[in-house]
Amino acid sequence: MSGIATEDDGMTKDAAAMSAPSAGSLPLDQIICGDNCEVMRQMPSESIDLVVTSPPYDDLRTYGGHSWDFYGVAWNLKRLLKPGGVIVWNVSDATIRGSETGSSMRQALHFQDVGLGLHDTMIWQKSRPTPQEQHPRYQPSWEYMVVLCKGYPPKTFNGIREPSVHAGKPVRIKGHRKKDDSFRHPVPKDAVIGRTRLRRNVWSIANGGVDGHPAAFPEALARDHILSWSNPGDVVLDPFSGSGTTAKMARETGRRFIGIEVNPEYVEISRKRLAQQALPMDVA
Repeated sequence: MSGIATEDDGMTKDAAAMSAPSAGSLPLDQIICGDNCEVMRQMPSESIDLVVTSPPYDDLRTYGGHSWDFYGVAWNLKRLLKPGGVIVWNVSDATIRGSETGSSMRQALHFQDVGLGLHDTMIWQKSRPTPQEQHPRYQPSWEYMVVLCKGYPPKTFNGIREPSVHAGKPVRIKGHRKKDDSFRHPVPKDAVIGRTRLRRNVWSIANGGVDGHPAAFPEALARDHILSWSNPGDVVLDPFSGSGTTAKMARETGRRFIGIEVNPEYVEISRKRLAQQALPMDVA
């Protein structure tokens, strides 16, 4: 495809420049510089296990001087996703003349319209939000992480567990008595709360930050979603690759990656970040 070039991301041993994907091929372990819809159209259907991405927000709709087609992206992602595959769509709304745009909600509903399930509406609680003066309203400190699934259930869920603050305390069940005063879900009298619990769907993570990118999201956010919704060797796609955070975390956790980015400056940032990253032992 004319006008699409790729950058060597340090993953391969050869120093030769990578080419854009030919029809039906999967450009594994590459950061591709080009229009994401054009690149994705050349990729085979049902070839992607997981998508983790943060599209340009409303005030960055002409991201780096380039516009983007949400409807085309949504259609392509649905086509590329394997049955049971997951999309993590991190998005937020701009506030224009005192009113939030609501585009994040409309995007989630459109994904449903194209046939994806709205599996979970998660929240990224920013532990260190960027200070903003938006009187007369409170400081915004969170963003959506919309989790979409192609079919049900997700083919992979490696739930992250965290220490329980109530570990060792007796289990007490309220509101589950039947009319005969017995319990719907009886538990042993000596049952106690375990040392860990499944993480909640509100994640408190500090903002990301990469020089040269206006909206980089945290490595921890990308890593934890990759660990949750994929297994080693799976293919992770980011169609708005930006500074390469998803690609970096995918490789760090033993997954294959594909990043697509229209801005050559961000592609160069990604290339440098990946070149500085040591390869895990289980990635060839």
